[in-house]
Amino acid sequence: MTPLIPAVAGALVVAGLLGLVLGLRPRPVDTAAPQRRGRPGSRGPRWWPMAGVSRRSQRLILAGLATGVLAAALTGWVVAILILPATLAGLPYLLSSPESASRIERLEAMEEWTRSLSGILTAGVGLEQALISTLRSTPEEIRPEVTRLASRLRARWSTERALRAFADELDDATGDLIAANLILGARRRGAGVASVLEALAESVAADVRARREIEADRAKPRSTARWVTIITIGVLGVLALTGDYIAPYATPFGQVILVALLSLYVATLIWMKRMAIGESLPRFIGAAAKEVAR
Repeated sequence: MTPLIPAVAGALVVAGLLGLVLGLRPRPVDTAAPQRRGRPGSRGPRWWPMAGVSRRSQRLILAGLATGVLAAALTGWVVAILILPATLAGLPYLLSSPESASRIERLEAMEEWTRSLSGILTAGVGLEQALISTLRSTPEEIRPEVTRLASRLRARWSTERALRAFADELDDATGDLIAANLILGARRRGAGVASVLEALAESVAADVRARREIEADRAKPRSTARWVTIITIGVLGVLALTGDYIAPYATPFGQVILVALLSLYVATLIWMKRMAIGESLPRFIGAAAKEVAR
């Protein structure tokens, strides 16, 4: 029972540090209506220290804390209270793939939708009616956004206002480019909107091809970082079973050194993962563009 008291104390310290870090993270102001407690998809009440963390990560952190407390009580390694929660919560991030593939699929959907809209406009249909008509053939990747655009136009929103909301929901620089051309077409009501959209669709298609080539090159360092992570965890697991190798880290000072070394190693793995993640192009329409301008 003697190691249990420092183990529990260490768990409380780690929980307090996690709550402090999560509480100091900047969060955007949510102007939506507050969710009811217990509603599906909510992440807990506002006073909960991990309110901004996904439920999956919350479960992993809590499971890691419980396992760490048990391991510290059985082995006397208080550092397990810090290492196990960080390992359980951080492994999904280190081993997961980025969202680049889904972004490319959305770009392809925008290109297909733009080409379809251009074809409808060529037949002499008005812009608003053409936007509503594309809902039948809209790809699944952007169907929710196009559905809301059509609903706003049916609700007698101004075309420009509906297109700006559409660009905000797409949340992509290419979506801003498409919306900007449509806004100009809505203002001028000229006959050349269809040809402009056709040329824009060709440009988006070229962008998709370029991004696929870049993504193929970025997949190599991502795979390397993933395998390095898996091999490292396996090696550390085997070494943890050999008492002679980890004996120097059993002392309090040794555990501090162990945490420092593991922190530096994990920082290197995160750096390797971030090297293969590209930055999104800046937007120029909507709330995101206003924030950048400020």
